[in-house]
Amino acid sequence: MKKLFWNEIENKLTFEKVLPYILIVGGIIGLVCSIILTYDGFKLAQNPHYQPSCNLNPILSCGDVALSSQGTLFGNLPNSWMGVAAFPVLITTGVAMLAGGRFKKWYWLGLEGGGILGIAFVHWLFFESVYRIHALCPYCMVVWAVTITVFWYITLYNLEKGHIKFSHNEQHVVARFAQKHHLDILVFWLVVIAALILKHFWYYYGHYL
Repeated sequence: MKKLFWNEIENKLTFEKVLPYILIVGGIIGLVCSIILTYDGFKLAQNPHYQPSCNLNPILSCGDVALSSQGTLFGNLPNSWMGVAAFPVLITTGVAMLAGGRFKKWYWLGLEGGGILGIAFVHWLFFESVYRIHALCPYCMVVWAVTITVFWYITLYNLEKGHIKFSHNEQHVVARFAQKHHLDILVFWLVVIAALILKHFWYYYGHYL
C-alpha cells in the first residue's frame, strides 16, 4: 500500500508544481545569507580585526574567506553582492508562478544560463576555499547548496517543458529518469561536496568524531 501511494505521488509530480516553492524558499535563504555576508564584508573593510558571527574556529572562518583575494573577485565588490542582486529574481519568479504567471521560453533559458554561471562560480569558490584558502564560510556553503538546488530544478523544469531539447526518444528517457531520481541526484551531488570537504579537513575534525 505504501509503495502504491508513493508511486502515485511520483506519477503526479511535475517540476512546474514544485519549482515555485524551491525558487521562493531558496531565494529567501540565499538572500538572507548574502545580506549577512555583505554586512560582514563592509565591517571587515572598515576594520580588518572585526570578527564576523560565523568565525567559529580556524576552519569555519568567514573572515578568512572574505579577506582573501577570492572574496572580491570583481574589483572591490564583495561576491555576496551577486547574491543580493540574483536571489530576488528567483523569489519574484516563484511568486509570479504561484500567482499564475507564465514566462516565455527565452526567460527560462536566461535563468538556465544564469544558473550555469552560478554553478560554475560556486564550484570555483568551493575549490578555492577548500584547497587554496583552507577555510570555510558557513553562510557561503548555504548559498552553494541553495544555488545547486535551484539550478538543478530549473534545469529539470526546462527539460520537462521542452525548453532544452533532445531527440524525441532521448527527451522521454531523460525526463522519466530525472523525474524518478531527481532527489537522489541532488543528494549525491551535495554529499560528494561534503565528503571532499570532510576529507580535506579531517586532520581537524577527525579528533571530534
